Amino acid sequence: MPNTKSAIRRVRRVMKQNSVNRIRTSKYKSVTKEISVFINAKKKKEAINLLPKLNSQLMKVVKTGVLKKKTASRKISRLTKQINKI
Repeated sequence: MPNTKSAIRRVRRVMKQNSVNRIRTSKYKSVTKEISVFINAKKKKEAINLLPKLNSQLMKVVKTGVLKKKTASRKISRLTKQINKI
């Protein structure tokens, strides 16, 4: 348990940040899962149509600090390579 006033406020703030970050993470993960479903089903057009959506979601997550920029670009690159293999 936090002992000081500032520690109490910090705990409250971290809980809010954690919930917001969890929402952001689940958004980009759900788009990633959609694309991987299309990749496994060999549906190239649908997967290509979702790439810009994934890119924007990942950049929003990067902007807020949930993911690092190179991690996001690596995820985009790997998914793009998988789509091009179809």
